[in-house]
Amino acid sequence: MERKNNLRPIMFAGTGSDVGKSIIVSAFCRIFLQDGYHPAPFKAQNMSLNSYATPEGLEIGRAQAVQAESAGISCHTDMNPVLLKPTSDKICQVILNGKPAGNQNAYEYFKKEGREVLRKEVCNAFDRLQQCYNPIVMEGAGSIAEINLRDVDLVNMPMALHANANVILVADIDRGGVFASVYGSILLLTEKERKHVRGIIINKFRGDIRLFESGIKMIEELCRIPVLGVIPYYHDIYIDEEDSVTLQTKNLKSDSGKVNIAVILLRHLSNFTDFNLLERDPRVHLYYTNNTKEVEKADIIIIPGTKNILSDLCELRQNEVAQSIIQAFHSNATVIGICGGYQMMGREVCDPNHIEGDITRLPGLGLLPISTEIKKEKITRQVQFSFLDQREKCIGYEIHMGTTHSINNSEYIPLNKLDDGSVEGCFLHAQCFGTYIHGILDNRTVIDYILAPYVRQSESNNPEHNPFDLKTFKEEQYNKLANHVRQHVNMEMLYQIMNDYSAENIVLD
Repeated sequence: MERKNNLRPIMFAGTGSDVGKSIIVSAFCRIFLQDGYHPAPFKAQNMSLNSYATPEGLEIGRAQAVQAESAGISCHTDMNPVLLKPTSDKICQVILNGKPAGNQNAYEYFKKEGREVLRKEVCNAFDRLQQCYNPIVMEGAGSIAEINLRDVDLVNMPMALHANANVILVADIDRGGVFASVYGSILLLTEKERKHVRGIIINKFRGDIRLFESGIKMIEELCRIPVLGVIPYYHDIYIDEEDSVTLQTKNLKSDSGKVNIAVILLRHLSNFTDFNLLERDPRVHLYYTNNTKEVEKADIIIIPGTKNILSDLCELRQNEVAQSIIQAFHSNATVIGICGGYQMMGREVCDPNHIEGDITRLPGLGLLPISTEIKKEKITRQVQFSFLDQREKCIGYEIHMGTTHSINNSEYIPLNKLDDGSVEGCFLHAQCFGTYIHGILDNRTVIDYILAPYVRQSESNNPEHNPFDLKTFKEEQYNKLANHVRQHVNMEMLYQIMNDYSAENIVLD
């Protein structure tokens, strides 16, 4: 294979949150891979409840795991050395290099004191990554121009300066105000920082792009920086999302023609990607809800993972969703718990060390004969397992800070047997069980098992319902995304920028 020249690192920074930075990084990881390079993603600091376990058993943001997958490589903590997992509106668990480093409130975390320690860690992670991969495809966080946080910023321009990276500013035209957000963001940067901003991408465009041609010229005249592309909004490409902010808008009501699966919409819901495969099963209608009537209409109820088990369990009792789950169970609905949801299904959840807050103990839903104690140590690992002693090997991962034991051994049956010989989860019967394993529903064996009581054999044997190859599907989606972005970005100019180490803007005529 022809040896590729080294490209300067590239950072996709945003005019604000949710402008599409994570997806664009995924796209360019795949584009560079297609073009013969060996790329890797990097985000110095991420804030998300959606995390993933690396092959080494450490924790990073799910978005960086997806980006690594798009780049065709295994994920590593160097791709996301600092992960913040909110446990309340003001408190976050800090994950440093894949391991919990304690809880901090926002004020403590953003103090200047001790900031250089974190800065050194993220810079070292980037330096290690750069020795192994090229190019490094970096992601900023939130807005590039949070000037009040400039001195303590780890992830945007200070990181770009350390990496000597080209910065591409990403703006979301769908939310409006694109001219002000682009021009204002650049204007608020220092002169040194502005030299690194080499291009602009307008994202999430709807309509006829020809109508925005004059807008492109206006932005370039204002900013003296080239617009590299205008990327249209897409509807038929499926990439794992980072945030759960849109879950409540997904499939709000039940559907009498399919198996209705209600995922309980918890305030601190985490790892909602557990349900991506179920969402695409033609036999299933999946919706997220905390509406008691919609919960009671469901054939299958799934209680998902959460970053604050006791707080969400308390809220389920207050909004009467807990009672609706129990009522639905007694009316023959299937109830399944994953991770925190599994813990909630037991007799009690205890937090004697007050890791999650002030609550020491809460009674659970009482559906499983188990008790859980929240621990300081976090279990993070990828696993292979057999589901209910079936032959087919399944895969998933664990991320939790609790240990669960049986209360009544005569009633307790493990759900899964891991490859190391250990067992986990609790199986009461076919319509009531729980597990710590995220990604368990990415395995066709498990999906077919939980749907079996609700679908006719003829439906399962329908060619339309042939086993779904998740790996092939993901590869197709990454390639579709790359092709979509490539089609609407001036790749020749982008490569020209990435081959230029002078840190000077391309001068527009």
